[in-house]
Amino acid sequence: MSRLQKKYHSEVKKNLAQKFGYNNPMLIPELKKIVISMGIAEASKEKNAVQDCIKELTLLSGQKPVLTKAKKAIANFKLREEQIIGLKVTLRNKRMYDFLDRFCNIVAPRIRDFRGFSNTADGRGSYSLGLQEQQVFPEINLDDVKRTQGMNVTFVTTAKQDADCVELLAQLGMPFKTDSK
Repeated sequence: MSRLQKKYHSEVKKNLAQKFGYNNPMLIPELKKIVISMGIAEASKEKNAVQDCIKELTLLSGQKPVLTKAKKAIANFKLREEQIIGLKVTLRNKRMYDFLDRFCNIVAPRIRDFRGFSNTADGRGSYSLGLQEQQVFPEINLDDVKRTQGMNVTFVTTAKQDADCVELLAQLGMPFKTDSK
């Protein structure tokens, strides 16, 4: 069990049950998965760029990404059928908690001009954010990076409302913006 997973079971569950008044322990929200996705349609035109993106996403997530391909050809976008347009990784259990721990404590402070993430979720228990570049991750060697590549990170929870989702992530260590002016 990772450090953050122990914290969730020992402290966060009790705090959430007390704050939101859950009578049933099965109603307490929990983190189900983290999905990291990277759109590489522009990178697919360059030679070896897709392999570089796969290598970088493998380094920062700890598992090999799944290639997403175009379902149909669209001439205006210069897109062919079965062309690789993205990568995605779904993290669960120990890898998920380890990634969240590293993301909150190491990666977030390294983001340029970082003042906290927005504290609004999507209304269905998920929280998504976008990163401009992959160089904020310490696993990636800056000398090997040939082009900057952004990515989306989605935290999927079992929460039914935004407040529950944001509170769960905040208790797990996600740095959100404070409302003080």
